[in-house]
Amino acid sequence: MMRKWVQFILAIMGGSLGYGWSDTIFRTTGFISEAGNGIWMNSLCAVVMFFVSGWVAGQGMKLLIKGEKNVVDIPVSDLLSGTLGLVIGLLISVMVFPVLEQAKWAGPFLPFIVSAVLAVMGFRIGYSKREELVQMMVRSRSTGPEKQTHRPYEEHKILDTSVIIDGRIADICKTGFIEGTLVIPEFVLEELQHIADSSDLLKRNRGRRGLDILNKIQKELEVKVLIYEGDFEEISEVDSKLVRLAKVLQGKVITNDFNLNKVCELQGVSVLNINDLANAVKPVVLPGEEIIVQVIKDGKEHGQGVAYLDDGTMIVVEGGREFIGMTLEVMVTSVLQTSAGRMIFAKPKLLEKAQ
Repeated sequence: MMRKWVQFILAIMGGSLGYGWSDTIFRTTGFISEAGNGIWMNSLCAVVMFFVSGWVAGQGMKLLIKGEKNVVDIPVSDLLSGTLGLVIGLLISVMVFPVLEQAKWAGPFLPFIVSAVLAVMGFRIGYSKREELVQMMVRSRSTGPEKQTHRPYEEHKILDTSVIIDGRIADICKTGFIEGTLVIPEFVLEELQHIADSSDLLKRNRGRRGLDILNKIQKELEVKVLIYEGDFEEISEVDSKLVRLAKVLQGKVITNDFNLNKVCELQGVSVLNINDLANAVKPVVLPGEEIIVQVIKDGKEHGQGVAYLDDGTMIVVEGGREFIGMTLEVMVTSVLQTSAGRMIFAKPKLLEKAQ
C-alpha cells in the first residue's frame, strides 16, 4: 500500500513538473505559436512525466526493498563493525576537508571524492576487523582485579554437529546443569540440513534427528538459544570454524567428537565433552560390593553370562550362563577401565554361598 502511494505522489509531482517545464521550453524556443497547441503539448508532457515518474518510483522502491532485505540478513556484529569504520572514515574526511578546499587546482569535487573514498575504506576495514572488535567487546565485560586471578565466566556454549545429532544435550539442558546461552552457528545448521537431505537413509535419519533435537531445545526447554549468523568464509572445515567462533565469543565448545576435543585443547579453547560427562556420572562399583542384575546373554568365555547396569556398563558374570533370563545377586570381583568404557567382572552370590 505504501509503495502505491509513493508512486502516485511522485507521478503527480512528475506530471506537474512536466507541464511547467514544457510550457517554459516550448514558449522560449518559439516552437508553439498557438495557444491551443501549447495546451495540448503541455498536457502531453504532463502525461509522459506522470508515467515516467511512476515507473521510476516503482523501480526505486524495488531497489529499496531489496537493499533492506540484504541489510536485515547481515549479522548485527558485521553491521556494527562496518558502520563504525564508516563513521571513522567520515570523521577523517571532515578533518582533511579544509585542507582539500585550498587545492584550487583540483577543482571543487576533490573533497567529496576523498570523503567517499575514505568512507568506503573505513567500512571495508571495519568489516574485515569485525572478529577482533567482537572479541574486544566480550573481553571488556570482565575487567577489574578479578580478571587477573580468575578465569572469566564463559557465557556462550557452542554446539557442534555431532553433539546435536547425539541428542543427549537436550536431556542435559533439561536438568539445568548447563548455564549460559547455547550458540548454534548457522554453518552447523547448514551441515545438519545437508545431512538431512542426504540420499543415504542412515545419514538422512541422523540429520533429521538433529533438527528435531534443536527444535525441542528451542521450544520445550527453558534455555537461552542464540543462532549465530556469521561465517568464516576463509575457513572451509566446520571444526575449524567452531574453534574460531569459540575464540571470538570467548565461549566453550560442547561436543562428543574426540578429534575436535583435542583440537580445542591444542588451541586453548575450553571444551565440554558429553562422553566425559557420561563416564563421570556412572556409578562407582568397587570389588566386594553386591549388586542385583539380570543376565541377558552368554559371554565370550565358556560359562560366562553378560548383564548390564542402567547406564549401559557391561558386567561379565562368571558361571552366569545357566542364569540367562534370571535376576540374581552378584558380587563384584574386579573392575577394568578400558578406552571403550568400564567393564565389571562378578560372580553369582549363590555360587559363593555354595562354596
